[in-house]
Amino acid sequence: MFTSTYLKQEIVINEIITVHYFEYNSDFYFPGESHGFWEFLYVDKGEVEVTAGDIDYVLNKGDIIFHKPYEFHRLWANGVIAPNLVVISFKCSSSAIHFFDNKILHINNYECDLLGKIITEADTAFSSNLNDPDLKELKRSSRRGFACEQIIKVCLELMLISLIRNSNNLNEKVTSNITEKSDEGTFSKVTAYLSDNISNKITLNDVCRDNMCCRSYLQKIFNQKTGGGVMEYFGKLRIDCAKQKIREGLKNFTQISNELGYSSVYYFSRHFKKVTGMTPSEYSSSVKLHTEKQKKRPIIIEKQS
Repeated sequence: MFTSTYLKQEIVINEIITVHYFEYNSDFYFPGESHGFWEFLYVDKGEVEVTAGDIDYVLNKGDIIFHKPYEFHRLWANGVIAPNLVVISFKCSSSAIHFFDNKILHINNYECDLLGKIITEADTAFSSNLNDPDLKELKRSSRRGFACEQIIKVCLELMLISLIRNSNNLNEKVTSNITEKSDEGTFSKVTAYLSDNISNKITLNDVCRDNMCCRSYLQKIFNQKTGGGVMEYFGKLRIDCAKQKIREGLKNFTQISNELGYSSVYYFSRHFKKVTGMTPSEYSSSVKLHTEKQKKRPIIIEKQS
């Protein structure tokens, strides 16, 4: 006679409010709000200042802050660095969620991968623009894949569980799968090399030679890690850098093109549009529009019932 075991769940999230991935100018300012659900902000790039309740904090890349229901919060960029931010709001009535009351943590690679998966699945599951600061409701997309909303739920719960576990036991390292150290080390070394050479004209042969790796091995690792090739990753890295420089507003497109090693501003614009779907001018206008909309937004305080 078999007896089933009901699985205890410490963190359960069945409702999500918003999922955002913001790319803001260096003068971005959000005047603040409060609402009756949980929200966290993760700094993917750059630096921001945040008010939580009546306390101000400075958050850097890798930091995540949690706002409990009805806590007033606002944020702003430092006027120098253009930040990339992930903001996710959700409902959760599990008692364990109160671990995150007044918490600022630093996420590890496993948790970062989960967060990236949430953004990827949300972009497929919902037709809403994840960069829209005025988004109040996620609209389901007709092209969503099988179980993408469930993947968002599972990844979000796993990320929160991992943050609690690692905070309780800093020596315990949680990993999503078994990866050989050699692969991880090679990937880290090559991505660092690509970042260091972001202003140079390098080829795949240069990458292989300077990092003592064969082409097929390197392409296999990058395909596993990023879903694309080495030079595709390098191209996106350059465009990410270009986007940040555009948002900082200190240099024109020709100067940015020259700094990033493009042969001409025309080729830079073509590559930028291929990667982002927008020309540099269109991207600049889009980011500026979102920034202006944020500056005009009133402070919203949702009253407790």
